[in-house]
Amino acid sequence: MPGLLLDTLKGKRQDKVPMWLMRQAGRYLPEYRALRAEKGGFLDLVYDSEAAAEITLQPIRRFGFDGAILFSDILIVPHAMGQGLAFLAGEGPKLSPPLIDAALDSFTAAPERFEPIYETVRLCRAQLSQDVTMLGFAGSPWTVATYMVAGEGSRDHHATRLFAYRDPAAFQAIVDAIVDVSITYLRGQIDAGAEAVQLFDSWAGSLAPDEFERWVIAPNAAIASALKSSHPHVPVIGFPKGAGAKLPAYARETGVDALGLDETLDPAWAARELPAGMPVQGNFDPLLLESGSERLEQRACEILDTLADRPHVFNLGHGIGQFTPIAHVERLIEVVRNYGQ
Repeated sequence: MPGLLLDTLKGKRQDKVPMWLMRQAGRYLPEYRALRAEKGGFLDLVYDSEAAAEITLQPIRRFGFDGAILFSDILIVPHAMGQGLAFLAGEGPKLSPPLIDAALDSFTAAPERFEPIYETVRLCRAQLSQDVTMLGFAGSPWTVATYMVAGEGSRDHHATRLFAYRDPAAFQAIVDAIVDVSITYLRGQIDAGAEAVQLFDSWAGSLAPDEFERWVIAPNAAIASALKSSHPHVPVIGFPKGAGAKLPAYARETGVDALGLDETLDPAWAARELPAGMPVQGNFDPLLLESGSERLEQRACEILDTLADRPHVFNLGHGIGQFTPIAHVERLIEVVRNYGQ
């Protein structure tokens, strides 16, 4: 039987609001820190299916969330495309060689790197109760491309944006390649047991409107369309962080089933401007959760009230911070679970 979260993502508005948190499996949990200390580096954990499954399940055991989000990383796609990937302590991910200096066709594809991820999904689905939804994910092409071109993260994605303006044909080829590999990757996750998938476009907000149409909307529409053709009953959640006023166009044109809202959006505006009946997810501020401010309960109820007329998944506006106290998460869960009672 479908769980509360899966039903909501499929468009059913319910009195009880399902809940999960982006990055719910991670560094704020003492059990995660203990396992990482035992196992080693981040990438080692991602490719260790049993360890990654354990990490995925940790927040379900502790908090009873309605969804389990695969423990992995958006940069597994460029790694499988043949780009070198390393996570350096204190520096974040590094990809080599960066596409600002190298051609995509110089890479040797390594699709076998997806296999441990699929096994993680299989292990999780086998251990989860039927009422907990298994969520897969991939990075959206624009966000993945920003790392592949620059070789690392950046504040304003200057190198990638400049590359796209100077040589749009070459950049289009990169985006198209990411689209194709992401479709394969997400289909593999679904076949392994993922019941819904999310497209993370963390850096969508850095683009001008016409560039947003080309590099965010069009690639995500291609992925959503392909997944609908092969797996029509699996909801696709789109999360273009920072899209702002461009969000309604994204909702109409990409074909995603549900939409993630970041913390900068007014939920009243979203309720008014987004397609009627479209499920939404978010948009509680992760920093408010970390702070444990007295406004925590008030803001959570405001979001729940404002989005009560459409299918709503309670979530954060982005990932939970590593310094977030467990007690603050427990407070938020209590508010959401007791809402309306």
